Amino acid sequence: MNILTFNDVRYSYPPVEGDVDENGKQIMPPVVFDHFSAELPAGFVSLVGPNGSGKSTFMLLASGRILPETGKIWLFGKETSTLDEQEKNELASFLYQNMEFETDEKVSELLEYVYKNGLLKGSANGIQNSNIDLLEEIKERFELNSLCNKKLNALSKGEMQRVLTSFALLYGSKSVFMDEPFFACEEYQKEYSLEYLRDFVKATGTSIYISMHELDLTKKYAELVMLFYPNHDIDLGTPDEVMTDADLEKAYGIPVSMLKHSEIMTRQQIKDESEMIRKL
Repeated sequence: MNILTFNDVRYSYPPVEGDVDENGKQIMPPVVFDHFSAELPAGFVSLVGPNGSGKSTFMLLASGRILPETGKIWLFGKETSTLDEQEKNELASFLYQNMEFETDEKVSELLEYVYKNGLLKGSANGIQNSNIDLLEEIKERFELNSLCNKKLNALSKGEMQRVLTSFALLYGSKSVFMDEPFFACEEYQKEYSLEYLRDFVKATGTSIYISMHELDLTKKYAELVMLFYPNHDIDLGTPDEVMTDADLEKAYGIPVSMLKHSEIMTRQQIKDESEMIRKL
């Protein structure tokens, strides 16, 4: 089943005021997608590729958070340019890479608010244990019980990521787009989070598209992979089909033996940028 249609889409980010070259001429950002068309499936899909290859832009376009310059995009059969904010939220939740909420409300209060005021209306069975409520299962699964009395703006980055992921699942959108949602989490937390997301997709029919610099975890948990190349070409298939050594070397421009180190460096860069943003 396909949930996304891109038809002849072109997109480039607007120029930044004051960003000029040595001759004083405005620097124009490169085109990210040009004449891009695709039919994309439901399920648990991992986006893989080097920085700058278009993963984040793809998810922003797919979820209706930004609109194409030309061409059209349909999400669950609805053209994204026609959706109001409520309709966008019903069709897709979006977790940004450095998403922050400056509120001193307690985690428990916010979890309950999102659950009751979202599409699930505060009532759903657990997906791994149908005998308990979904909220209680998620609090246990994402280790949130110890955080419930904390204020949201007092959480560490890793704690914040687990809470925000829980918000997205408890709201009940038909799809969730997640941009590097676990880079600050411990390794075991990444494992149980991805396992739960995979089970959540199977149990609820929700589609999850997730970008992360974790090739081993992508191979272990993703049903499908979108491999992005620097020229913005994209391969779609199972991990075995598209994450071959040859294709990964083509996408990242380095030998496979060096990819693990490259991933570590990229995750550290993301963490450093996140910490800088929080300090600002």
